[in-house]
Amino acid sequence: MAAAQEVFVAHGYHAAAMDEIADRAGVSKPVLYQHFPGKLELYLALLDKHTTELVDGLRAAMAVTTDNRERVHNAVVAYFDFVDGTNADVQGAFRLVFETDLRNDPQVRERLASVSRLCMQAVADTIAADTGLPRDQVEILSVAVTGTSEVAARWWLENKGVLAKADAIRLIEGLVWRGISNFPLVGGDDAR
Repeated sequence: MAAAQEVFVAHGYHAAAMDEIADRAGVSKPVLYQHFPGKLELYLALLDKHTTELVDGLRAAMAVTTDNRERVHNAVVAYFDFVDGTNADVQGAFRLVFETDLRNDPQVRERLASVSRLCMQAVADTIAADTGLPRDQVEILSVAVTGTSEVAARWWLENKGVLAKADAIRLIEGLVWRGISNFPLVGGDDAR
């Protein structure tokens, strides 16, 4: 899987070759095909692994505290950590999720829509519980939170020398917090 990830991240799905993946993994191509019937199945397995990591990270960010300012911080950090991929196991994985050249494949499109929906729901559930706003309103707010975090994290990575990660996180969480903190909590208590 690690060898396949390296090849897919470096070349994209269409230019990746099973021969190169097998070579990097130190196995023969027939051995590779014993585990994965084809290149698409291998790619989907990687996509499933990393989308699960992103969703689990975001859910954990929401669940670890009841302090909403910390939740905003944790949500932004979840995206920056996912994109940063300092752990060798996830290095470049965000490209499989956010920059795939296979977006038009129905199975990939379904998985990408699912991860977006699950990330949105993780944040929306918290906003709904805290504000009592209708579901359609909390969903668009949560899309704004997750979308802002994703796009800002990707921009930061592409321009890594411009701004330290901690500074970028601080700026984005400040922006998101200033917006989301304007919605009153259920019961009118403004203590966040």
